[in-house]
Amino acid sequence: MYSFNYHNPSSQQEAEELLASTDSPSLLAGGQTLLPTLKHRLAEPSDLIDLKGISGLSGIHKENNSIVIGATTTHCAVSENELVARHIPALSKLASGIGDQQVRHRGTIGGSVANNDPAADYPAGCIGLGATIRTNRREIDADDFFVDLFETALEEDEMILAVSFPIPQQAAYIKFPNPASRYALVGVMLSKTGGDVRVAVTGAGSAGVFRDSHIEAILGKNFSAEAIDGSGIDEADISADIHASAEYRKHLIGEMARRAVEAASGG
Repeated sequence: MYSFNYHNPSSQQEAEELLASTDSPSLLAGGQTLLPTLKHRLAEPSDLIDLKGISGLSGIHKENNSIVIGATTTHCAVSENELVARHIPALSKLASGIGDQQVRHRGTIGGSVANNDPAADYPAGCIGLGATIRTNRREIDADDFFVDLFETALEEDEMILAVSFPIPQQAAYIKFPNPASRYALVGVMLSKTGGDVRVAVTGAGSAGVFRDSHIEAILGKNFSAEAIDGSGIDEADISADIHASAEYRKHLIGEMARRAVEAASGG
C-alpha cells in the first residue's frame, strides 16, 4: 500500500472542499473494492476521503413514487429496510444476495454504483428499475451513468449523494452467482410499469451492464416467461472467461430473464 493522507469529514461541504483541493483524491465508502486495490498497490491516491462520518449520506425514504437510498447506505440496510421490501422487493432480494454478510454490512450502494464492476448487482438494479443517480452537481439517468467497464459518467470531483428508484408495478432480480465470490455470472433485473418493460443484464457484457432490447420488445407485447426466445445480444459482445463461455452466458441471459418474469408475476 502506498502512503496517503486520510480525511474524515463530518459534512458534505467539507468532503467537497477536500475533493476540490487535493491532488489525486479517492472517496472511501464501504471500501470493499478500494481497500484491496490499495493493498495490492493498484491505486495511488494522494488523499483518502472517508464518507462514513457524513450522516446525511445514509438512509432510506419514500419520495413521491420513488424510494431514495443514500449513497453510504449499506447493502444490509437496503435488504432489511421495510420501505424497500414493501415497494420494491426485487431490490431487497438484490441487496441480500451481494457477497457475504461481512460484505453486506460494510459495502455501500454508492460505492458499488461508482465502481461499476461488470459483474456487480446494483448497476443492473439501477438500469433495470430506471433509477436516477443524484450527485452533488446533477441528476443522471442510469442509462447514461454506466459508461464502460469500471467507468461511469462521474467527473473527478463529483460524488454520489443518493440513488432514486421509481416504484415499478412488477419487478424481479434473478442471478446465477459464482459460488465462490457471489458475483453474477449473469444477473437480470426486470421491471414493468404500464407498457414500459426494462431488462438489464450484469455479468455478461464485454462492456459492462446493458439492456437487452430484444427481450424487452418481446415482453412489451407478451409479458410471459414462455414468450422469451433467448437473448438478442451478439455473442461477440458477451464476455467469456474461465468461469463461463460467451455461449453459456447468452443462454443464461434468456434463462434468468424467464425466471425473473415468473418471479415478477408471482410465480
